[in-house]
Amino acid sequence: VQLQASGGGLVQAGGSLRLSCVASGRAFSSYDMGWFRQSPGAEREFVGTIPWSTVRTDIADAVKGRFTISRDNAKSTVYLQMNSLKPEDTAVYYCAAVPGDWRLGSSRFLPKTYDYWGQGTLVTVSS
Repeated sequence: VQLQASGGGLVQAGGSLRLSCVASGRAFSSYDMGWFRQSPGAEREFVGTIPWSTVRTDIADAVKGRFTISRDNAKSTVYLQMNSLKPEDTAVYYCAAVPGDWRLGSSRFLPKTYDYWGQGTLVTVSS
């Protein structure tokens, strides 16, 4: 699976962006997908995850109520809708994929769980 993230840019605080991550390869619908972000000097941080079954999504507390994650399997794409952006949301955002498995549980919140990564897209929020 190859992942291509896009949609980042410069936005003022309070604004919105929608990130997209398009997957190429086989069986996108069978993969659990995640979004992570990384600021300079910081570790990669969990943002959200959506399993292959789309039964539920999980969003990090830091962005809950402002960010939503969704996917369109027909387009092999996962989205991250970001509203009410804050300067502290400034980071490089990465999408990631791992073969779907209900046993992953909360390990979906960890970068090391994922096998495939996109190249990242920079989001800059100005105050």
